[in-house]
Order: sequence, then structure tokens, then C-alpha cells
Amino acid sequence: MVAPRSAYYRASSLDPMDLTYPPEAEDFRVEIREWLRSNLPVGWGEPGFTMSPDERRAFQEQWTDKLRQGGWICASWPEEYGGKGLTTMQQVVLHEEFDRAGAPMRADFFGDTLVGPTILQWGTDEQRKELLPKILSGEISWCQGFSEPDAGSDLASLKTRAELDGEEWVINGQKVWTTQAQYADYIFLLARTDPDVDKHAGISYLLVPMRQDGVEVRPIRQIDGSAEFNEVFFSNARAPRDNVVGGVNNGWKVAMTTLGFERGTSATTSHRRFQKELDHIVGLAKKNGRAADPLVRQDLARAWSKVKIMEINGLRSLTSVLRGDGSTAALGATNKMFWSEYHQEAMQLAMAILGMDGQVLTGSTDDEFVPGIGRRRGSPSYPVSPLQASFFFSRSESIWGGSAEIQRNIVGERVLGLPKEPKAKATAGPG
Repeated sequence: MVAPRSAYYRASSLDPMDLTYPPEAEDFRVEIREWLRSNLPVGWGEPGFTMSPDERRAFQEQWTDKLRQGGWICASWPEEYGGKGLTTMQQVVLHEEFDRAGAPMRADFFGDTLVGPTILQWGTDEQRKELLPKILSGEISWCQGFSEPDAGSDLASLKTRAELDGEEWVINGQKVWTTQAQYADYIFLLARTDPDVDKHAGISYLLVPMRQDGVEVRPIRQIDGSAEFNEVFFSNARAPRDNVVGGVNNGWKVAMTTLGFERGTSATTSHRRFQKELDHIVGLAKKNGRAADPLVRQDLARAWSKVKIMEINGLRSLTSVLRGDGSTAALGATNKMFWSEYHQEAMQLAMAILGMDGQVLTGSTDDEFVPGIGRRRGSPSYPVSPLQASFFFSRSESIWGGSAEIQRNIVGERVLGLPKEPKAKATAGPG
């Protein structure tokens, strides 16, 4: 029997935490562990285990089929749509066990985790029957079109327009920081469909084909040579009239649902990538002697404490989801602000520990790393190591997904009950 692990708690934030998972969740954990043990390569995760690039490619090609046969792709979906109908706690356990084993889930995060569940909740019967099987099979891939040059943290200020022309929507505008747009078949985007009402009320959630005239994808090249982010330009691009999810001008509510889906099921695993990275940094400090420096030791201890705080905050977020107590948004804002600023500090500490060695490019094109959503390889023209790539990417983390300033406003207004931040007033120019 698997020993109980960290779990949700049934107490206020001031009471002792009950860290016991329900028995049915622990039974499910045993099932997942047995499946992983039977399907992962022999020696996976053990010290010294390695795979050549060819072996890794072969594994990745076969792994998706194994996941599909095991029913682990979109396992939270209802059985009638190809899922297992997992409960929230079973989804949490699934994430934990795959993370513990270092086993990859399927790569289409946007289809499986975001737009698929959104269509399940808000879509029409026709949309579910048409699109969900294609998401499940991997026949179509997706990207997300929310942010714009002048509508990032203030997403409701978006300017992309969609106007009806007979049985089609005609879309004009621009999206930015669109991950994986160069590979996607569809984009789920927000567009203004009624400019004469409140900015939150005139937005619709559209499913737009990417491979058509009128859609242009321009990569945003990063300093390390990667380009998983893109700008996407729409010039009279078209989508069928029925490709609105949740009804015309109801896109804001639908989008908030999309943004909330990942919260909860990954709450108890999100801190682990920081823990693994910190373990690596501590190892570097021991190896090059910097661990003997009292100031470095203090900084490493402080970083470890913050990762533990993230773990506890993850449990609080999961509890909020299970209770449905309405505090999830505020906890999400607190957690986003905390981990993004922590990671920037930790990466600066890592570079300080490396010293001048940190200025030497030590990566290779075989390196794979996950700085945000999705894997990417080192660039031959700028071969950063995974740690260097993480340093570069961390600079953006306090901006995307809602800037730290916006998160502080949410915490101040929704948690502390402070007055709303005053809006800047326009002033008349000279003369």
C-alpha cells in the first residue's frame, strides 16, 4: 500500500492541516504507479539512466500511443467523450505520479488542458462531437490567442475585431506571445464582437483555423535562439459562424473558465520543478566551493524556504478548489506573484554561484528544457545550458500570465479590501 502523501486539508488557514488523501485517491495512485512501472523503459529514472537522441525520439513516438491505450490522455473528460471521468483528487494523483516518475504527459497542453475542457463546459453538442475526438486523437493542435500588444494584463482592452459576414466571422487584429502558433491547426482567441458595450461585455470566444490566407505567424526570436513565442496577424481571416464557444459576447466568462482549468489539479506538483532546479544549484555550489560562503548558504536556505512555501500554497489552492469557497482567484494571484519573483531571484543566485563560468555557453542541441509551456532544444548558434535557458526565461515570468503589479492589485482589493487603484486622468496638452 502506498503511504499517504501531502493532500488537501479540511481546516481554516489557522488550523492544523489534515494531510491525508481519501482512500479512493490512494487506491488510484497504486494503479497509476503499476501502469508506469510496466510501460516506462527499464531503468527509467534510476541513476545513470540515459537515452541517445534516436532512442528518445523513438520513445516519444511510442509513448503517446501507450498513453492513449492506457486512457491517460484527457483522463478527466467524461467517459462518453473518451476520458475516464476522473474526480478532482484522482486528477491530482495522476499529475503527482507522472511528475514523480518524470514521465511526460502528451505535449498538446492547449488542447488537452485548456480548450478541450472549455468546449466540454461551454460548447454546443455539435462542437463537442466535432472537435473533442480530434483533440483526443491529436488530429488537431491548438494555440491560445488572448494577449495583444496593448492588452496583456488588462486583457479586456483587446482590439482584435470579429464581424459577421453571412455565415462567417471576419477577424482583423493582432495577437502576441502566442506559444506554438507556428505548429497549430486552430487558435482559440478572444475578439471584440460588440464595440458599443462595456469592454468586458462585448467579447466573444472564437475557434479560428490557422492554416488559411489572412493568418500570418511571425516568430519572436529569444536571446538564446529559440522562438516558441510568436506574433499572429489576422487580415480578413475567417471562421464559421458556429465557431463561437459559449455564445456571442459571452467570451469573457468563457475565457476566465479556460484560465482556471489548470488550477487545482497541478497545485501539488507545480513547486517541484523549482525544487529540482534548486537541488541542481545546491549541487553546483558544493562542487565549486561557493557553498562554504556564509552569504551563499543563507541565500540557498532562503530559496529552499520559499519553495516549501510554494508547496504549502499549492495545498491551500487545492483545498480552495475542492471546497469551492471562492478564494481560488486570490490564491492564484498570490501564488503567481510569489513564484515568478522567487524564480528570478533564484536564477540570479545561480548565475552568481557560477560566476564567470556562467558566461560560457555550455549547452548543446541535444539539451531539452521546459522553461514555460512545452519543450524546446538548444540552438546551434547560441547553445545555452538548461540552467542558462531558465535564467533567460525567468526574466519574463513576472510579466506573462498577469504582471506582478496586477497580481498585487488583486490581492490588495480582493483579499485586503483596499480601495481600487486610482485610474490615471487625462490632462490637456499645452495651449
